[in-house]
Order: sequence, then C-alpha cells, then structure tokens
Amino acid sequence: MALVLHAGSGNKNAFKALIAAEYSGVKVDLVKDFQMGVSNKTPEFLKMNPIGKVPVLETPDGAVFESNAIARYVARLKADNPLYGSSLIDYAHIEQWMDFAATEVDANIGRWLYPRMGFYPYAAVSEETAIAALKRALGSLNTHLASNTFLVGHSVTLADIVLTCNLYLGFIRILTKSFTSEFPHVERYFWTMVNQPNFKKVIGDVKQAEAVPPVQKKAAPAKEQKPKEAKKEAPKEAPKSKVDAKPAEEEAPKPKPKNPLDLLPPSKMILDDWKRLYSNTKTNFREVAIKGFWDMYDPEGYSLWFCDYKYNDENTVSFVTMNKVGGFLQRMDLCRKYAFGKMLVVGSEPPFKVKGLWLFRGSEIPKFVMDEVYDMELYEWTKVDLSDEAQKERVNAMIEDQEPFEGEALLDAKCFK
Repeated sequence: MALVLHAGSGNKNAFKALIAAEYSGVKVDLVKDFQMGVSNKTPEFLKMNPIGKVPVLETPDGAVFESNAIARYVARLKADNPLYGSSLIDYAHIEQWMDFAATEVDANIGRWLYPRMGFYPYAAVSEETAIAALKRALGSLNTHLASNTFLVGHSVTLADIVLTCNLYLGFIRILTKSFTSEFPHVERYFWTMVNQPNFKKVIGDVKQAEAVPPVQKKAAPAKEQKPKEAKKEAPKEAPKSKVDAKPAEEEAPKPKPKNPLDLLPPSKMILDDWKRLYSNTKTNFREVAIKGFWDMYDPEGYSLWFCDYKYNDENTVSFVTMNKVGGFLQRMDLCRKYAFGKMLVVGSEPPFKVKGLWLFRGSEIPKFVMDEVYDMELYEWTKVDLSDEAQKERVNAMIEDQEPFEGEALLDAKCFK
C-alpha cells in the first residue's frame, strides 16, 4: 500500500510531509478531490482521526495525524536522513526550531489572521497582543538568521520545512512587505526556501500579501416576524418646532486609555528639544550638546540608566553583534515618545561588549517597556547616581561616542531618538 495523504491541495500543513517526501525520495500520494467539510466528515476518515482534522497520512501500519508527526514519519523512512542533521545536538536543535515554528510563529499568525477571516470572534486587543508576540518571535528569528542560511547546520532540515510552511500562510495572507521589511533576514530566508526546487515543486509560485485582510463582519440574524396587531391610534400631540427636533444622540466613542507616563506631572525637560539639539550639534559637542543636556535635564521627571549586556561571551561576530543591537532598538520603537538611548559596541577583537545609556520618562524604567521588549531582560540595568561625578562623566562619554571608551576601541555606536 502506498502512502496516501488526506488533505486539500493548498493545505500548508500537508506541504510539510510532501516536501519532506521530495527530499527523502519517498512516494506520497495526495488524495484526489478532497473536500474540506465533506471528505473529513465521512466514517472512513473519522476512523483515522476521530476529530476530523487534516492532514492525515494513511500508511500500511495505520493512520498518522498531526502535520509535524506526519513529516517526521516520512523523513524517518529514509535511513540516516540529513533532514535530521548529523549529530545528536543537530537533532535537538531541529526539534527546538520545529516547536518554535508551531508555538511562536504559526500560533500567532493564526491569532492575527483567523479572527479577520471570521473563524473566531474578532477583538482588537487580542489582535494587538498577537502581533506583538509575532514581532517578538520574528525578531528573535531574524537575529539567528543574520549569521545562518539555514536554521540548523549548512543544509535544509526538517526544521526549515516546517517553519517555511508555517510562514507561507502568513506571507500569502497577512504579512505584507511593510510588515516583513522589519525582519530582512527572515525575508531572505523565506524567499530562499520557497525557491528551492523541492519546495517549489510542492508549493508553486508564492506571491506576498499586498494588504491586511479586512475584518469579516457577520450578518445580523434576521428578526423573527411577529403577527401584526391592529394599530391603536395614538393621541395626537402638538407638532414640535424645527428648533426642538433633535436627532437621536449617538454614543460617543470611548476614549483610548492614556499611557501612564502621560499622566505624570509636567516636566521642565522637553524631550524633543533635547533630541533636536543632539541631532543638530555638529561641532563643539561637549560645549553645546552635553552642556545643553544637563541644563535641560529634570531629575524629577526623567531618569538615566546604564545597561550592560549579560552574555557578551556570545558576541564573537562583529556584524551579528551589531544586528543584535539594531533589533533591540527596533523593538524599543514603542517608547520613542518617552525615551532617548545610546548603544555602544565596544572592543577591537571578540568577544565584543554591548553597553548602553537610556533616558526614560519617569523615575523608573516604564513597565510597558519591560513587559513588551523581551531584550530588556538580557541586560543588567543600573540607575545613574547623579551625585557620583564619575557616573556623570560616563554619561557624557556615551552621549558623545567618546573613543576610546573605557580604554577600548569603539566598534559601533547607535542612537535611539
């Protein structure tokens, strides 16, 4: 008996097994004329998967459901299959990225897309949460792919097949170019994968979504018609003047909740004025910009923080380290209205050190930043002690991109403003 895959021809979860089969030299036949909602409701299908979900693989030894399990089964039909890597640690990393693809990428694409398609109730707050979680996942993936062509090792593995198929649904339905351009290494990876011959044979040509689909509004249920009653003649009232007649008042839209930082007492420091001074000062930086900063600084309304990356031993490749910092600054965009930052990559040889200085509105690091930007926990945060002249001088040196910095060469300096 040949292997038979029960699913529709465009099902991205079915693609996983079919692509794995192409790489493994295994013959898998896709069942013909499969109709979702019909074929998966038959008694024969429900014997293979009692909950009626697709895909299902029919094998000589019994049926297998769940797409990742099916892809694993197909890959293991070939002995020493390179889709599983060449070592135990490769195998562990492949499984790691397959789990990541399911829980971090596929799940959050679904939470964004499916309510818009009408499969689940739509809620704007839930959508914002899903998008934030997806951006966090893609940011992490982007950092990994900055120095890796494939997820594991130097060739396609089962992890690449599963992740690409999960990304595929997002790219064709909801992940527009304006969204994915924030993750250039993910873009490069996806288009590289879908244009591999074994991928293209199964998936075909891929076109990226041009717009986020609108929310599908369900039609209101028809009202039950009641038998007509004889009209009772209402007592006549005196006609109202045009001046008295008023249209029915519409319910005013609820105001968007304010950021807690907007509720703080006014500060004498105008952040945009400082950012403008910083950007426009080209000469005599100490005398103009640094002096201007301390003249403007309001310790009652703002706070200064040093940050030091906890895992500098990992920073062995210069451009990867700089990309890591760049990704962090992208994810900090949600607090641009309330913050100014400098990030330095220090050292002429690896491992490189990443250090930063941040100015935040309020006396503490904003809670929404700590909650939303996962990079924050990768740094040690120390509040600047303004009574310590050495710390104030360190602030000056970081704002100025002073080189050498603390006795070491300055590899890169980035500004968040």
